[in-house]
Amino acid sequence: MNQSDIETAGRVLRMEAEALQLMADQLNDEFVHALDACLASQGRIICAGVGKSGHVARKIAATLASTGSPAQFVHPTEASHGDLGMITPADIILALSRSGETAELSDLLQYAKRFGIPLVGMTTKADSALGQASDHLLLVPDAPEACAITKAPTTSTTLMMALGDALAVAMLERKGFQADDFRMFHPGGKLGAMLKKVSEIMRTGDDIPGDDIPVVSIGTSFDHAIEVMSEKRLGCVGVIDDKGRLRGILTDGDIRRIVLQHDTYASIDEAMTANPITVEAASLAHSAIALMSERNITQLFVTDEERCVGVLHMHDILKAGVV
Repeated sequence: MNQSDIETAGRVLRMEAEALQLMADQLNDEFVHALDACLASQGRIICAGVGKSGHVARKIAATLASTGSPAQFVHPTEASHGDLGMITPADIILALSRSGETAELSDLLQYAKRFGIPLVGMTTKADSALGQASDHLLLVPDAPEACAITKAPTTSTTLMMALGDALAVAMLERKGFQADDFRMFHPGGKLGAMLKKVSEIMRTGDDIPGDDIPVVSIGTSFDHAIEVMSEKRLGCVGVIDDKGRLRGILTDGDIRRIVLQHDTYASIDEAMTANPITVEAASLAHSAIALMSERNITQLFVTDEERCVGVLHMHDILKAGVV
């Protein structure tokens, strides 16, 4: 192991962490004003920047869009060659530049002023062209770049990206954006799977062999309950009352225990576990897997206003890609 490499990496991380702490400590009402302006916009948040700031602006636009705030990246150079037409008076512009003197931003700043488009600037220089043109200024600490030799954008881009995250999350919370809303923009991949509802992956009467989910009524004979459990092949049977409310459960594990103890039961009521653990159909799948892991169980009956509406098995969760 090259110790000098470890020292270099540690130095970079500490420098950037210290700069982030400094920025957090310096947050003031101007951040709130910028947030209010973004929330008041009837259009999109147009994120713009050149070079490394441009890459950060793209990321901020993507984060905003995925958290319920319509946003789009516009490259300042392309804007000067026709893409200014993408920006409307209903929009708001978030422009990024470490120095605030990026020449390519000039036409964009003039366009914003001409059509009265609100401008939020993110820069280290309040007295720069961007700083002075901004209606709301998100001032980034003028901290030393982690790459002292070349002054390559390192600390500054970390700060801008983090401040963009702060803006996106603050907007999300102000608007009351919830997991269900987030899921609409992330239907695929791991995020989409984690945000699936239990109702989307549970088993119901349509996909379990037989006519319905594995349930029997209170008072059913023990032998018949075992037959239903075997027929449905889910390793459990639920016990419901005359209103369809789940009152108990019997699992394969219970059967093994009963056999080993040589117990005998006439009715399922005597053998079932009363008041079993359940999950609501509207719950998120990741909540169900957390509950299964905590209780060391492999299946859950699903309820909707206490009525038994399905069964969720660990295999269903794995198949859906939730874990």
